[in-house]
Amino acid sequence: MNKFIKTLRNIWSIEELRNKITFTLLLIFIYIVGTHIVLPGINPNELAAQAKGNSKSGGGLLGLLDTFVGGSFNRASIFALGIMPYISASIFMQLMTILVPQIAKIQKEGESGRKKINQWTRYLTVGVTAFQAIAYISFLKSTYGSAIIPSYENYFWVSTVIILTVGTLFVMWLGEKITDKGLGNGTSIIIMIGILGRLPGAFIQEWSTRTTRGAGGLLIMLIEIVFLIAVIMGLIMLIQGTRRVPVNYAKQIVGNRQFGGARNFLPLKVNASGVMPIIFAQAILFLVAFITGLGKTSEGSFLNDHKNGWYMILYSTAVIAFTFLYTALIFNPKQMADELKRNNGFIPGVKPGQPTADYIGTIMDRITLPGAVLLAIVGILPGLCQLAFVDMTQGFSTFFGGTSLLIMVGVILDTLQQIETQLLMRQYDGLMSSGRIQGRQTATAI
Repeated sequence: MNKFIKTLRNIWSIEELRNKITFTLLLIFIYIVGTHIVLPGINPNELAAQAKGNSKSGGGLLGLLDTFVGGSFNRASIFALGIMPYISASIFMQLMTILVPQIAKIQKEGESGRKKINQWTRYLTVGVTAFQAIAYISFLKSTYGSAIIPSYENYFWVSTVIILTVGTLFVMWLGEKITDKGLGNGTSIIIMIGILGRLPGAFIQEWSTRTTRGAGGLLIMLIEIVFLIAVIMGLIMLIQGTRRVPVNYAKQIVGNRQFGGARNFLPLKVNASGVMPIIFAQAILFLVAFITGLGKTSEGSFLNDHKNGWYMILYSTAVIAFTFLYTALIFNPKQMADELKRNNGFIPGVKPGQPTADYIGTIMDRITLPGAVLLAIVGILPGLCQLAFVDMTQGFSTFFGGTSLLIMVGVILDTLQQIETQLLMRQYDGLMSSGRIQGRQTATAI
């Protein structure tokens, strides 16, 4: 406890770090306030009354989106779409830099190329947000009817599209400011805040279910919390898990000085694809359910039932497939081998060039398989927990795995790593005595 208090004092004594934390908390507060401001023309009391008896937005892709924006989707706030249109545009541009050689060439132009791609991403965000805003208004009208949409419907459509688009751009600006002047990784922090915003309500709902309905009481609740902690610890191991490939650098003697000759490691992530396979798998299954019409009725809608065995099998298969696909898109062994050769680096026992690329690719394939299986298990954990713990609420079960828990743990690790780096730069002890904290970005950047 004394070490913890000392660490907090060290953090607060660094003026730069103190300013970054204060600035980040201020922007987070602004974002939270915005998520509770309802769109002009909508009666929040009528919306809340109808939302209690309506389950259309409780699951599927809409439920996932509402989780990311902290419930503001169902509250019809000015930040109802959150930062997700910007995320979608960023993912699209990232895929284009891999699939389109002209865009990949622009990205390699350095700072000017990155600025150009970022500008294209912002323009694309405006278009994606406007399209999603129109779809969102249609969703409100079909779900809640004319009781929500005001009488001046045409003006409401125009004003709401503009407000939602500006709201998303403002949230994007908040994320960029957190990245530049705050603790960094602003986009992920905003998503994490949206997810954490639903955690207190999920705890209260679960506690009410366990204590007032005779569903196990305090003992089952404590067991669930212990199991949640165990899942978080296992997820930390999955996120930080790496295979270290030894790399040697050739010695160079210039004058009387020797350069190189050092031994290093190339860290290959067990879960290099992060949370993207789970998001893709959820989106694909939701679209299949929507197209086939299974999601319209409760009978036979196993694609929307997380506790269904067939859903778990299909979902796990999709996660594993997308893990290999996305890893193949973002991981380039040939480029790694060329970089090692250019810097006079080599893997002991492996020839430079194509043999090195084949060796790195083989190792990545081997460690991706267990990583994909573990990621699939994390994805179906909410459904398994609902089966294991009878009467567990769906809102509370989402924090036992899936997208929510992966994002929360990953962003918290990244933020702690940023704070620890600031401490070590100023000769302070780190946050942990057993070693440095490794976030998601460490191995990826290398």
